[in-house]
Amino acid sequence: MGVYKYIREAWKNPRENMPELMKSRLIQWRKEQSTERIERPTRLDRARSLGYKAKPGYVLVRQRVLKSARMHPKSWKKGKRPKHSSPRLDLNKSYQQIAEERASKQYINCTVLNSYSVAEDGMHKWYEVILVDRAHPQITSDPKINWICSQRGRAARGLTSAGRKSRGLRNKGKGAEKLRPSKHAYYTKQH
Repeated sequence: MGVYKYIREAWKNPRENMPELMKSRLIQWRKEQSTERIERPTRLDRARSLGYKAKPGYVLVRQRVLKSARMHPKSWKKGKRPKHSSPRLDLNKSYQQIAEERASKQYINCTVLNSYSVAEDGMHKWYEVILVDRAHPQITSDPKINWICSQRGRAARGLTSAGRKSRGLRNKGKGAEKLRPSKHAYYTKQH
C-alpha cells in the first residue's frame, strides 16, 4: 500500500486514530487567527486529490468558521402549527463555502481552487483552502492549471465544488428540473 492510503485510513476517524495529536492541534488552532496561511497541507492525500501541488503559485490557508447563527429566530406569525413555532435552519450555504469566500477575501490576488475539512469542535470548523496565484509565471505557463487565470471570484459565484453542491448542481436529469440553469432562472420562468 502507498503512503496516501495509510493517511486516508487515519483521517477516516481522526479522534480515535490520533486523539492526542488532534487535541493538541485544536488547542493551538484556537489561538491562531481565523485565516492562517500554512506551509504544507495537514491532509496530504486530500490536498493532492483536489489539485494541490508543492510548487510556487499554490497557497494553502487554514480557515476557521464559527458554528453558530444557522437558525432563523422564532416566528411570531399567527397559528400554532409546528413549522411556525420552531426555528428553521438556513442552509443555503455550507460552512465550507463560507470558509472559501472568507479566504478569497483575504487573498485577493488568488483564486480558490478547492477546499477540504480538517477538524471541528463544539464551536468552530476548520477548512484548508487551496488558492492559486493567477499572476505567477509557473501557473500561467502550466497548461493543466492555467485555465484558472481567467477566472475571478470562483468562491463568491459558487463555482467551486462546495458552491456547486450548495446550488444543487451535483445531479443532472430527472429530479433536477428546478435547479438548472439556476433556481432563480427557474423561478423567473414560472412567474
